[in-house]
Amino acid sequence: MPHFTAPDFPFPSDVPVVGLAEQLSEMLASPDPVVRDDHAYTALARWTREGHLDELLVPLGDAAVDRLTHPEVQARSFAPLVLRCVLARDLVDAQTAERWYAAFADWYPAEPDTRGWDDRLGWLHAVAHGADAAAAFARALPHRAPDLLQLCARRFTADTPHRYQQLEDARLARALTALLATPGLTEPAATAWLDVPATALADGGPGPVPPWACNTFATLQALHLHLARGLAEGGVPPHAGAVGEGVLGILRLPFPWLG
Repeated sequence: MPHFTAPDFPFPSDVPVVGLAEQLSEMLASPDPVVRDDHAYTALARWTREGHLDELLVPLGDAAVDRLTHPEVQARSFAPLVLRCVLARDLVDAQTAERWYAAFADWYPAEPDTRGWDDRLGWLHAVAHGADAAAAFARALPHRAPDLLQLCARRFTADTPHRYQQLEDARLARALTALLATPGLTEPAATAWLDVPATALADGGPGPVPPWACNTFATLQALHLHLARGLAEGGVPPHAGAVGEGVLGILRLPFPWLG
């Protein structure tokens, strides 16, 4: 695979673009992290950003959506990264983006493997990669921002045996902050999603804190910081104060000593 191993990933002008896209899609399902991540994804991200694959954005997105139901976790978890890259070109029509959104919305909160890293497969990061895709969907489909906020909340409150160990909480917080900056988002829509963690935690009691609850608290803590400081690109979102107060109200459940 000479085109995927050169240090600076020059675009291979001597290879048919359709065949190149098919090869990339196949490699993105590989269990070999060097093939999947270091080569295929790195090349695809660069070539998509540079516009070399503009004529194949829809086939690339369709192939990524198909991988959301793949039996192997590494294929599923890298699919949202492709959707993020494709949507970032801002060349996909709304109908296609809506079709992809429907498949993404079915997959993201239900993905059973929430590990960030596997010693054999390398980076998986379904939670973090899905958060990145959620922010991209909001830019393509701004009217979906309230739904995407709910979707992210359902993701971090979903039952799982795995605690976030690879900064998944920060990636979710970044995505939530970006979603909250969507133009036209009203304060009720910006705060309504907080009912998801509030309801999930309502029946909590004494005893060990389950992993999903730890993930929820970690994500909300990270979000509170993001709301206070804003993003380097985008600043502090509108309604940050109202959302921050809602987040703080939930965090007082495990941390009643907060002022």
